[in-house]
Amino acid sequence: MVNKNTICLWFNGDALDAATFYAKTFPDSEVRAVHRAPGDYPAGKEGDVLTVDFTVAGIPCIGLNGGPGPSHSIAFSFQIATEDQAETDRLWNAIVGNGGQENACGWCQDKWGLSWQITPRVLSEAVAGDDPAAAKRAFTAMMDMRKIDVAKIEAAVRG
Repeated sequence: MVNKNTICLWFNGDALDAATFYAKTFPDSEVRAVHRAPGDYPAGKEGDVLTVDFTVAGIPCIGLNGGPGPSHSIAFSFQIATEDQAETDRLWNAIVGNGGQENACGWCQDKWGLSWQITPRVLSEAVAGDDPAAAKRAFTAMMDMRKIDVAKIEAAVRG
């Protein structure tokens, strides 16, 4: 069945590597199909992996081996809600430790240039909560972090 809406991500020949990494790293993720080029094309030849159908945390995606050219931008990111520090650490370390890089406020980039927000639920709930003072404290604490520290967010919420 074809999804009505699928995110298409451009890669330079390594869509299958990326999709396989995402499937191993994120819950509710899998590589569903690999499609090979039926003929030569500007970025490859007949038989090369052209597209990969996969899901990331339940979101349907297609990895397109489009060749060199467009690069990913921080303007698009996957936001992954985590339950605790252990899950936050595991996902963050998987991305950064596999050739990625840290950014501010819970953001990181994988080695393919895709941006990820590894966001503990406690942070999202605090910032969107009914207590404006707690929201501000949690937000201020987050602004000084790279990987989110759940204990520091919880302490900020308590004041």
